[in-house]
Formats: sequence, structure tokens, C-alpha cells
Amino acid sequence: MKSSGIRFVTASFLWIILSTSCSQPQEIEVLIAGGGASGIAAGIQSARMGVSTLIVEEYEWLGGMLTSAGVSAVDGNYKLMGGIWKEFFDSLSVRYGGPEALRTGWVSNVLFEPHVGHEVFTNMAAAEEHLEVRYRSTVKKVKRLNKGWMVTLESGGELIKCRARFLIDATELGDLAPMTGIPYDVGMDARDHTGEDIAPELANDIVQDLTYVAVLKDYGYDVSIPRPENYDSLLFACSCENPLCTDPVEKERLWPVESMISYGRLPKHKYMINWPIEGNDYYVNMIEMDQDQRQEAIRRAKERTMEFIYFIQSELGYTHMGLADDEFPTGDLLPFMPYHRESRRIHGKVRFTIQHITYPYDQPQKLYRTTVAVGDYPVDHHHQRYEGADSLPDLHFYPVPSYGLPLGTMIPEGKEGILVAEKSISVSNLVNGTTRLQPVVLQIGQAAGILASLACRQDRLLSEVSVREVQQLLLDHGAYLLPYLDVEPGHPWFKSMQRIGATGVMKGVGRNSGWENQSFFRAGDTTLLLDLSGLEEIFQLEAFLSDSTLVTVSSAVELIERISEQNDLELAKKSINLGLKAIGFGSGDNPERPILRGEMAVLLDMTLDPFAFRKVDHQGDFMDVK
Repeated sequence: MKSSGIRFVTASFLWIILSTSCSQPQEIEVLIAGGGASGIAAGIQSARMGVSTLIVEEYEWLGGMLTSAGVSAVDGNYKLMGGIWKEFFDSLSVRYGGPEALRTGWVSNVLFEPHVGHEVFTNMAAAEEHLEVRYRSTVKKVKRLNKGWMVTLESGGELIKCRARFLIDATELGDLAPMTGIPYDVGMDARDHTGEDIAPELANDIVQDLTYVAVLKDYGYDVSIPRPENYDSLLFACSCENPLCTDPVEKERLWPVESMISYGRLPKHKYMINWPIEGNDYYVNMIEMDQDQRQEAIRRAKERTMEFIYFIQSELGYTHMGLADDEFPTGDLLPFMPYHRESRRIHGKVRFTIQHITYPYDQPQKLYRTTVAVGDYPVDHHHQRYEGADSLPDLHFYPVPSYGLPLGTMIPEGKEGILVAEKSISVSNLVNGTTRLQPVVLQIGQAAGILASLACRQDRLLSEVSVREVQQLLLDHGAYLLPYLDVEPGHPWFKSMQRIGATGVMKGVGRNSGWENQSFFRAGDTTLLLDLSGLEEIFQLEAFLSDSTLVTVSSAVELIERISEQNDLELAKKSINLGLKAIGFGSGDNPERPILRGEMAVLLDMTLDPFAFRKVDHQGDFMDVK
């Protein structure tokens, strides 16, 4: 059965499709392993660019952690909505009757039923004629060809071959990395390896706790489950305030029981149970396990969740709340998969660390010039269920400014033809605690889809595709490059401020404000000459004095004309006039008034175009002149 370009394979007809697929390998331009948050975003974006795209998804749903794992409470980026993340949010808002209808629990501003999230992604995918989704399928083997890959899929017990030009690893645990020989790390980095002060002194293989989420429903009558065989109430005693809790590990985070229950309240009287404080988090490092070992680990994680549900019912008195029977089409009513917070982390063109987030302009690598996604969530690691957690760094909501994520984190070093998305990008273990969040992962997928499709269209290696082309296409699709809160996508100044920020000609400022991590371009501040010192790195500019002199509209125009002359740019008066018109400056206005930073960004962008004038490599260094 096929609807608007996306193929839905039912079990009864699977053998028909397989029998017709085994004779000749299917030719595809971009093959995406995993239809999770990054995989579906990559697939939609790649298909929109006219590239034949196949998503290979292990389960029956699209959306991964947002849907199949049941984590339907979005973390962060509430004020940084762009691209496919914004499309997803808007669709949810329409389904439920507006943004306020999504604020049902206190852990998030965006909560929804997992099956609704899957339906939204399915509808988005169905609209793309160049996109095919193969459900209940996994990548079993890959072989490098002279140009592309031969991929063996397992689908419904049969083996199917596909020939793909490019691969995107959007699996939950980065499972294509060992198949393709990409070097990677698992666990915590040593302090001297990343230079991060809060990292442990020595590296280890400890990963974050995973969670087998449950979605409960208020039935209004007793739906108590039998006591689980290995139930121990002490495991959950201090998950909230109750008579069993006498010695809480985290006294400052001992919440009333009502707060614990309403934490993940969803629409339609449902409750997401993803409780990190002596709740259903479960420690196991299953990354390098074989399939049988992984299934056993998942079974134990499910048991932990069922024990917590029994605690909620029997010890806390919520006997009327049980697993929702209208959410997941699974035999046990639990999600298809656990919520993995951590996976393999590849060795990429660059490695993104805490220093790049906290002090982006002071690093040898100017990665802020290469950014393709934004995040504003603090570094949040879950380690409470690890035996020996007291010896690990305290990474519960470690504050960082909001940030832009560099493109080079998705490109493996020394390995062509494959991109890595989801949580397996090239970041430090600490940084993974913020880049793992759903909106960031959606953006990672969108950027990967653009990069892969550009490489197809241009017949280039992935590493040869221009960083600036990827960034410009993201802007054209309403996405952010840098997390400035001054103006939103759609504002007339948005693209100019994003482009100028990505050159470093004018720099933003990051800060923490309570629970929020923020960055601003300072668009409404007056411009000082020293604000423009970055021009010297892009253009030849004689006798440029970087001081605190106030820049006026008149002196801004003079500076632009001087740069144009010294760099042999064919700058017409018309472009300056268009720039002045864009900032609302008319013929009768005072030319000696101070020019605001946002206005200066627009004027520079529309006249000198520093974003396109100098290309950048994946390290953020400027390359050849246009």
C-alpha cells in the first residue's frame, strides 16, 4: 500500500514486497539507518531536495525517542523553534488546539501522546514523493563500493540488498560505526583528553542510565497489577515524599507525590513516567552487546519499570492508574524501545567540547562559524542508578550558554560516504548531556539531510560540500545557525544576523538566566567600532582602528565604501540604498544617528556579503576569497 510516496508495509503483504526486492539491488541515493528523531528529519529534508531517500526503521513507528521510546515531553529550544522542529511543533499545536494545550505537565512546554507524534511524522513523510520508509527492518551489513555502498537489510526475516550513494547512521546506539570502521568512544572522557575541568581524571566506560518509559492512563477504577517477582520497595522509597522515605539521596529534590505524577502529564488524562529520582532509570551499558544480550538488558529494564508502576499503585495509592491500552501497539503496552541517553560517539572532523560552548570566541577552532543546529538545554546526565555514582562528576543541570553545533561533528574523520546523526556525533561525553535532547537531534538530522543531498546533486565527497551552502539552505528552510533570541525566523533581519554572526564579524553574547541558557546578538544596542573588528579577518582594510567610537549611519556607509574600494568589490550605490531601506532609514532621517547592531548586520550582509565572501573549512578557518 502506498500513500503520497511513502510505503507502508503490512505483515500480510511483506513477503510480496520482499520477493520482488531480492532479484536486483534497489538503487537509492541516500539511505538512512533509523527513523528516529534525526532519521525522520534527515529523510524529510533529503527528499525535499529531490534526492531518492530510504529510511530503514526497526520498529513500526517514526520518531524514535519522541515516540517509539515514549519520551513525549520535549526538552528545551522552546524559544528557538526553527526548521523541521518548528514544523513538528506546529502540527502538534494544530492537533491539540494551540500551544497552550501542549503545556499539560511541568517538566516541559511541549507534551503530547506518543502515538500522535508518530502520526505527525508519518504525515510529514507521506508528503514527500522521494521518500520511502521500510518498517521492521535493520541494516545487517555494509560494503564499501568504488562509489557508494552495498547495504544488506533484514526485513521480515528476509535479506534485501540496496545500493546507496550515501549513508546516514541515525541508529539509537550508532551501530553503523563498527560496521563501517569509524573510530568512536564509549563512556566518559579523561580530563586531559578534552581539557574539560569537570570531566573525570581518568576515562571510563560508564554511560548514562537508560529508561524504559511507561505511559499510564487514569482509568477511574482499580487496575492494580500483581506484585512483580523481584519487587523491592526500597529501590523507589525516596522517589517522592512518602512514609517509606527516611534517608533521601537527593534531599533538595524530594518532590511531593503529586508533583512526581504530574511531571509528565500528557493530554487525554495520560501520564509519562520517566522519573529520574529513584524512579525507573536503569543502568546498563548495552552498546557493545550482541542482539541477544541487548534483549536481555531490555527485559530487565522493563522489569524495573513495572516494579516502579507497582510502587506507584500499591505504596502511593494510585491504583486507578495503569498502562494506557490505547497508546503503544505492543503486547505489554510498553514502548517499542528504551530511551537511550547515550551511544557511541564518533571521531569526527571536529570534536565539540564544553569550552566551545562556554567560550566560543576564545578557542583555536572557530567552530561558531560552522554551526548548523542550536541548543539551549543545560548539561544533564543521569547516573543515579549506577553503582558508584557518588564518585562521578555532578552533572545534574550543569549550566552552559546556549550554543551552535558545528557541522564537522557529523562527518567522520577519514571516512567518506557516511554521516553520523542522532546521539553519536563527535562531541565529548559531557557535551552529549545537552546535544542528546530531542530538538537538537531533529536539527542534526535536518542538517545531515541537506549535506547528503547536496553531495548527491553536486557529485562531491561529503567533506567537499561547502559549509556555507549547508548553512544557507538551513536558513532558507527556516532553521537557526546560532541561538540568538533577538529575532525569530521570518523576521526581516533574521537571516542577516545569523549570517553575520556565523562570520564572527559581529559576535553575540551568551548567559545563564535562572533555568534558561540564552544568547543574544544585541540587535538593539548601538554599534561601536570595536564591534566590527572581525572585518579585518575577512577583508583587506587599511588603517582600521578598533576602538569604542560610536558608529553612525553615515560612518557605517563610509566604512562599507572604503572596504569595497580596497577589496575591488563592485559595490553599487543601489546595494547600499537597499540596505538602508531594509533598516528603515529614509532620505529625511539624520545620517549622524547611531546605527544599531542589528541594523549594521543587515547593512553589512546586503552590501559586502562577508558570509559568502570567504569560505570556511570544518575547523572554522577562512579559506579562499570569493
